[in-house]
Amino acid sequence: MSEPSFDPSQALRDVQHFGEEGGVVPVIDVASTSTFLDPEDMVRTFHGERGCYLYSRHSNPSVNAFGRKLAALEQTEAALGVASGMSAIAAAILQLLPEGGHIVSSRTVYGGTYALFQNLLPRWGIQVTLVDFGDLAAVERAIGPKTRLLYTETMSNPLLSVTDLPAVARLAHARGLQLVVDNTFTPCLVTPARLGADVVVHSGTKYLSGASDLIAGVIAGPKAFVDQLVDINQGVVMLTGPVMDPRVAHELYLRLDHLPIRMQAHGRAAQLLAEALQAADVPVIYPGLSAHPHHALLGRLKNPGYGSGGMMAVDCGTADRAMQLARRLQDENFGLYAVSLGFSRTLMSCSSVTTSSEIPEAEQRSMNLSPGLLRLSIGYVGDDQVMANRFLRCYRALPKA
Repeated sequence: MSEPSFDPSQALRDVQHFGEEGGVVPVIDVASTSTFLDPEDMVRTFHGERGCYLYSRHSNPSVNAFGRKLAALEQTEAALGVASGMSAIAAAILQLLPEGGHIVSSRTVYGGTYALFQNLLPRWGIQVTLVDFGDLAAVERAIGPKTRLLYTETMSNPLLSVTDLPAVARLAHARGLQLVVDNTFTPCLVTPARLGADVVVHSGTKYLSGASDLIAGVIAGPKAFVDQLVDINQGVVMLTGPVMDPRVAHELYLRLDHLPIRMQAHGRAAQLLAEALQAADVPVIYPGLSAHPHHALLGRLKNPGYGSGGMMAVDCGTADRAMQLARRLQDENFGLYAVSLGFSRTLMSCSSVTTSSEIPEAEQRSMNLSPGLLRLSIGYVGDDQVMANRFLRCYRALPKA
């Protein structure tokens, strides 16, 4: 497969909205409810006969403007902003499986996603089987008569494995299944809908925000599906209420314009650091290195110009050593020991005891998640060579395992 020609920055430029009084950006519409000059129009709106604004749990101009811009980025017909990344995942799945069913999911997923799949979805009649998506034969064997969708992350959290989205999409569609893809780690870098994904979800808290100052989520896909999510009688988002605040939507609307620039900066800084660590024999995991098992696959999937993403990991052997290293790095102003990702500064966390702690130890071992894996979201603040030197100095000062 040749590299896609899609340019995310051009897609964002192609979406242009004007403010209420002609401003260069839309106004923030914070009204919780809207006026109807003709009472009969309200009745028709409740019956879906008119596309009027009704109530902000149903639709809001600021949230809709953000959705249109995000849809342009992800090359989908429509998108809906919601309250968090977890609400995006949960709402999308519940809307797709209204009568329950079975999901085949990639084994390595975010810890919160794992907890949702194992602890909550079964209460609603949805069973989930976790499989290594690098083994398509195993994925196919896991599909049963009640399977309704396949679920994966473009780049897995925290092991940074890459899903062969076109191959998984072909398998899903051949069996009449939907493919849902979490693209949180790789906005701009990979466009899942162009590679066969039916629905794309994001934690907007991460790279879409870029400032670690808000919580948000996104569901992108066909317009008919996005409309279903806010249907007055059957919509999961409408009836459970994880709506996006219009102020958050407006912030994200503005930040999407420079998302491509930020993603380029994250990728450039991460590549330089990964190469420096590899040259120093540090056990670094980064898909931009030729030694990474999915380096070539990512090269086929990604849009040109964005590098290989801003996420990497270093295996320190034990959780104690990982946290010792993180403490030293924080003291040296390399980064901050904090969960989440996509910030301008580097963020670090020991996944096995933090963001993947919901996953039982036995399951962590089965997915080859080392207890000492230090996940790093590489920022773009500071001189790259200085940062690499700080990391190496701190790493070499660690006691031997």
